[in-house]
Amino acid sequence: MPEKRGQCFSYETYKEGEDVVLRVDAEECPFFPSIEDNAMCMSAVIDKLVESPGITRVVFAQKRDYEYGYEQVRMLAELGKLRNQIIKQQVLLSMSSVAGMFQGPVGERRSYEMRNIIYNKLRNDPAAAYVELRRIHREEKIAKERAPKPEAAAAASDRYLQLVESLLNALEKTELIARAKPHLQEYKEGDRAIYHSLFNPLAKPDFMFTRLMASFPQDGEEIDSYTVRGADVTIFELPSTVQYLYHIVPPEFKLSEDKYELLDAAKRIISEHKPTRSEFIDPERVRQVFFNVGSDLIEELSGQKQIKLRAKETEELADILVRYTIGFGLIEVLLKDEKIQDITANSPMGRQPIFIVHQDYDDCMTNIIPTVSDADSWATKLRLMSGRPLDEANPILDTELLVPDARARVAVVGEPLNPNGLAYAFRRHRDKPWTLPLFIKNRMMTPLAGGLLSFLIDGARTMLVAGTRSAGKTSVLGAVMVEIMRKYRVISIEDTLELPVAALRQIGYNIQPMKVASALTKGTTEVPADEGIRTTLRMGDSCLIVGEVRSTEASALYEAMRVGALANVVAGTIHGDSPYGVFDRVVNDLKVPRTSFKATDVVVVANPIRSPDGLHRWRRLTQITEVGKYWENDPLLEKGFKDLMKYDSKSDQLEPTLDLLNGESDILKAVAANVKDWAGSWDAVWDNIMLRTQVKEAIVAAAEKSGQDELLEAQFVVQANDEFHKIAEEIKDELGAFDSKKIFFEWNEWLKKAIKRKEVEIV
Repeated sequence: MPEKRGQCFSYETYKEGEDVVLRVDAEECPFFPSIEDNAMCMSAVIDKLVESPGITRVVFAQKRDYEYGYEQVRMLAELGKLRNQIIKQQVLLSMSSVAGMFQGPVGERRSYEMRNIIYNKLRNDPAAAYVELRRIHREEKIAKERAPKPEAAAAASDRYLQLVESLLNALEKTELIARAKPHLQEYKEGDRAIYHSLFNPLAKPDFMFTRLMASFPQDGEEIDSYTVRGADVTIFELPSTVQYLYHIVPPEFKLSEDKYELLDAAKRIISEHKPTRSEFIDPERVRQVFFNVGSDLIEELSGQKQIKLRAKETEELADILVRYTIGFGLIEVLLKDEKIQDITANSPMGRQPIFIVHQDYDDCMTNIIPTVSDADSWATKLRLMSGRPLDEANPILDTELLVPDARARVAVVGEPLNPNGLAYAFRRHRDKPWTLPLFIKNRMMTPLAGGLLSFLIDGARTMLVAGTRSAGKTSVLGAVMVEIMRKYRVISIEDTLELPVAALRQIGYNIQPMKVASALTKGTTEVPADEGIRTTLRMGDSCLIVGEVRSTEASALYEAMRVGALANVVAGTIHGDSPYGVFDRVVNDLKVPRTSFKATDVVVVANPIRSPDGLHRWRRLTQITEVGKYWENDPLLEKGFKDLMKYDSKSDQLEPTLDLLNGESDILKAVAANVKDWAGSWDAVWDNIMLRTQVKEAIVAAAEKSGQDELLEAQFVVQANDEFHKIAEEIKDELGAFDSKKIFFEWNEWLKKAIKRKEVEIV
């Protein structure tokens, strides 16, 4: 139960995770509750910290919660402990004789000053206490030197100086005074600006759990800023670390107090409804239902409270309400930033900020600190949405998260695997599929690499996209899917939905997704991955795309590769930093027979490239390698791998090898053998690869010249690919052979017209 103290504050102490929290209810206070600005708040907290030494966090509640973390609480607790020790050691008893040390009013003044410092200033303005002690010490020393005193008076003065010096020494050992000392030269008593460099509370409205450091870092240097859907993002460089600070102020932190009250009241009402598993099966629908209910509720509450809202304001509040009831709070705000690639929230919750990986600034810390309540809420929702367990028997949950304007893969680790509670990793996926032209623009690959991959995909080759974690494997596989002609049926198999299936379906693909059991999850009703892959072989003529090869599905995938060879594209992703690394994982870790590995035609390797100082990294394709068929035991020793393109660090791009330039590729020759006009002609094959290279290059150049970035997106790229194939067929029918120059000319004319049509649409 809250404990009342006076007319202004009431106190409540409770345990939250590993923290002991002191909550100070300041709703009835006529002033803003702040340790740094208000002496009453500081002294009240220090008193409570002396009473309850185990407190690790302090929260002032008044419309919003203002929270002081462990490091700040520790500084105040240290001062409270020192003051308590001074009083307990009966130092004041010796001070009662201070008046007797000096004649008349001087002694009384000295006694009053000392008592005021100990009883009052040490707990409401410790900087003032320290400055005043230094002044007293200085004045007493000067007085002693100027006017020699009788022996008894001199002895008393010495004792007094010793008392002052002992207090000064004790104060200087405290962290607060040690950190404040460099700023004390210009300090004036009553000016609390000095405490702003020491105390900086996290803020959060009542309707949310997550805490946010709203103010900018005082020692940070702003290096970038931008806006994401109403949220203000600022990137800071900090002198104390090589990590950047990603500082975000979301729309919900910029509301008026009236709107905060509306949201608090609305959340209390709407939280009484507990969504069921059936509701979470369709997240978009349940969001829309809650949005409609929230809008009506906010309108009703605003009428009762006589708060006027425009229709747009009601919608904004309803969006925020949904985000903090059935949604994922500030995680959703972060996911809306397309520059964010990864989000991690480590345990124990409440002790450290969320970390992200930014496309421009790599690893960054944020000003967002999730709580234990956040972690528990996210876990409950992810269990409902995925239908997968997360408990002591199943401490790992792999699933996907779909929120407005963003989607992500989520990995959750709980007890007993994680002894400190729950930890989260969100891998953000691009809203739209990646395309080869997009990768060319971002320098992940060259136009020639795009042309070669396009040729291999049209040639129905089997392909594994390999790389380390965060190398962009799934993104490359998505771009491979965009290159498959829309006339072919595509089946995708994943344990966690990451591939851009919905986006491809919207632009006309005949695509069927299948979801199988995760290799890390037990006790679910989901079909195992290997059974899922074998099922696709009975579903008719289709291209097969496997999200990630992890476990027992490897043997089934190679079965599909052998069946699908020379008929349809079979592709997937796998962890491995080189072609031999892929072979080692497939054969030795996943127990696929060596001879079966030969069913792989091409291994495409994506890896992060780091700068010499280690502070920056970029994603690059580092190898496009064909797997030969004429080796027995070790493809590396028996020259079973043949690089077609390889990364050159000097040029920072993929470069063609002599094997590719000279046509020494069995895979490309095999593709040519199935095309009447190309059989036995390497020049014709190379000519077609270069034609596709020109097409990819032209799309990128057109997007840059016109400023229309949508030309790089899947919808236009697929349309451009369709036109390429139609024009090539028309010219072949007309001339009886492929004429690359004429094909490119006609296609380029189509591109110019398409750009003009888009410009008209924009106008």
